[in-house]
Amino acid sequence: MAAATYYLLPNPKAFSPFLRNPPSIPSTHLTHVSLLGSLDYPFHCSTRRPNVQVNAKKKNPWLDPFDDGEDPNLEYGSLFVDGKQEEDPRPPDDPDNPYGFLKFPAGYAVEIASLGLKVRGDVRRCCCVISGGVYENLLFFPAIQLIKDRYPGVQIDVVASERGKQTYELNKNVRWATAYDPDDEFPEPAEYTDMIGVLKGRYYDMVLSTKLAGLGHAAFLFMTTARDRVSYVYPNVNAAGAGLLLSDTFTPDSLNLSDGGYHMYHQMVDWLGRPFRKVPRQPVPPFRVSISRKLKEVVEAKYTKAGVKKGKYVVIHGIQSDSKASMQSRGDLDSLLPIEVWAEITDAIREVTPLFVIPHEKERENVEEIMGEEASIIFITTPGQMAALINDSAGVIATNTAAIQLANARDKPSIALFGSEEKGNKFVPQAEEKKCTVISSKTGKLIDIDVEAVKNAIQTFNVSPALV
Repeated sequence: MAAATYYLLPNPKAFSPFLRNPPSIPSTHLTHVSLLGSLDYPFHCSTRRPNVQVNAKKKNPWLDPFDDGEDPNLEYGSLFVDGKQEEDPRPPDDPDNPYGFLKFPAGYAVEIASLGLKVRGDVRRCCCVISGGVYENLLFFPAIQLIKDRYPGVQIDVVASERGKQTYELNKNVRWATAYDPDDEFPEPAEYTDMIGVLKGRYYDMVLSTKLAGLGHAAFLFMTTARDRVSYVYPNVNAAGAGLLLSDTFTPDSLNLSDGGYHMYHQMVDWLGRPFRKVPRQPVPPFRVSISRKLKEVVEAKYTKAGVKKGKYVVIHGIQSDSKASMQSRGDLDSLLPIEVWAEITDAIREVTPLFVIPHEKERENVEEIMGEEASIIFITTPGQMAALINDSAGVIATNTAAIQLANARDKPSIALFGSEEKGNKFVPQAEEKKCTVISSKTGKLIDIDVEAVKNAIQTFNVSPALV
């Protein structure tokens, strides 16, 4: 033991950590280690010092090569009070600024703001990529209203074709409608990348798409960097790989989503209204459109020029034409009748004036040739003007075009002509509640529709004093 004492005394500094921090290692352990070390390896006592100081954390220069330690001149203080920021650098409040919500409170961490949204499942900005034309975009209106009801304060934007974009002058819930055709198989590279940049720069929480997605369209949605990417996918092998880039997918019954008729988006609407935690299931609102005063004034001047008065005319829509403004559904391409058939049908109209809607000026001559030069003809190409025209009418007689859906949205009596009873039930469900009389062809072809049945149905316009 004398030898052990001899080696402990000459180097007291070698054990200074033990003396400074006695509670960290018990004294019995200290004596045991010291004796063993000094007896077995007397000349290496000082070399055991680094092994003792294992708690001393060494800085890794590879983690931050530019870290030179603390700045001695830095002034510390509470957030935005004592430090380098002595005053609020933000501009003064402007009560007329529509973007006031972008002013973040002091200490608000923009970088992690989306974390709370994800935890709650909330949506602040939503983008809807709608495939198809006027008809398909109109039938998406209930889904847009559902999103607005489910997420109060949400900002909804739409990406649609040039024809589809026109419908959103009838929807007050849409902030921005951007014209970009998602159905274009070979888009211009400049337009494609520009649209990705536009959508990415808007920082959407959710992107919905009604285009059947394969790997290509799924990649387009993925590059928007939205949190939730929801889309329909192909019901066949073309959907391979799309699910990897999408949050949720829906598989339709056929390659043509429009075959589903009025409820063509039922899978997406069911998902949007799903119950979540303490939020109950959101009911699907009815299809409604809003018409601006300016639109009504423009259309009133048009139909007055055509020689009819407000509430004294019936809209005739669905004249055969090759124009894109016919507003047909992709799910029912046999939905236009030649003017000769319309001439037979309108013979039964007595107390109101038939107003023929033409989708192109070249059709005016054909209508005048059959119906006479005294016929009331109006040139309408946009769904907004069509809605305003129907709103001021006594009713609508039309084939399966957007005019029937707009008449139902404005609670106007209508007569809908379909090629088959099956299509009539699909596109106008619960027709009696919507004041709509559905007349179907027995042969499956619209051209063979029973004109006498249509004439009998027209009597509702003639005998109802409320409509005249």
